[in-house]
Amino acid sequence: MPSCAGKRFAVIVARFYHDLTEQMVDGAKRALRDCGVRESDIRLYEVPGCYELPLAALKVLQDRQADAVVALGVVIRGETPHFDFVAGECARGLMEVQLRTGAPVGFGVLTTETLAQAEERADPARGDKGYDAGFAAACLLAL
Repeated sequence: MPSCAGKRFAVIVARFYHDLTEQMVDGAKRALRDCGVRESDIRLYEVPGCYELPLAALKVLQDRQADAVVALGVVIRGETPHFDFVAGECARGLMEVQLRTGAPVGFGVLTTETLAQAEERADPARGDKGYDAGFAAACLLAL
């Protein structure tokens, strides 16, 4: 388990699927606590949707409000190409933020075909992808 005691993390969450992202936030915070991060060193930021995650991550890191970011959200494929644009640009944008700032961004954006798949991945008892994203950010920060 990486040690991140004394490090500050921003958990940035897209609230479009609030019931699912709330589970993911809980998982990310649990992972960070498992890595020695105090609750007071975890700050939660909310954005409307996944498309807004990269800019929020960039602003938080540029303003030195956190040492690392955990980005959480859900994009479910629909009947239009909207999914491809939002999911792809969100992932590209978050990678760009990491490379531009040198700060870790744990990628916890679910991109699923169905709501049932997203529910499974968000659920702490089945997929716990929020935990995975928090743990990934902590691992990179501890390098």
